[in-house]
Amino acid sequence: MLTLADLGILRGVDESGDRVVVTITPTYSGCPAMQTIQDDLTEALRRAGYAQVEVRTVLTPAWTTDWITAAGRLKLAAAGISPPGAAPRRASGPVPLTLVPSRRAIACPQCGNPDTEEIAAFSATACRSLHRCPVCREPFEHVKEI
Repeated sequence: MLTLADLGILRGVDESGDRVVVTITPTYSGCPAMQTIQDDLTEALRRAGYAQVEVRTVLTPAWTTDWITAAGRLKLAAAGISPPGAAPRRASGPVPLTLVPSRRAIACPQCGNPDTEEIAAFSATACRSLHRCPVCREPFEHVKEI
């Protein structure tokens, strides 16, 4: 459904002859899919004819949902997953304590209704929440802004 480039995980590709170096950044440092992503990339690039494949993982700068491309956001919505909005900006100094989290309206990817309800703060992964639309009654996942 989505490519690594769509998700903003693919940070760079450098090739020279039969050697290729791919740089990726995980969506979060403990992402359990990283080893599988590295293995799949290595296998696909070897099948494509590269004799020397190196997959580098870089953690800085940290991945943000802002790196998801416009095409990636469209693909998420087409699959019934609400794409993230803009990631919150982080202050460079002390961070003010907020006791009540601010929540933005999450539109239903099925019917577009802007007023949906959160069913669970966490869904299949910690980076997604589960919502339901009161109009079309469809449940859907939302990719959280990071």
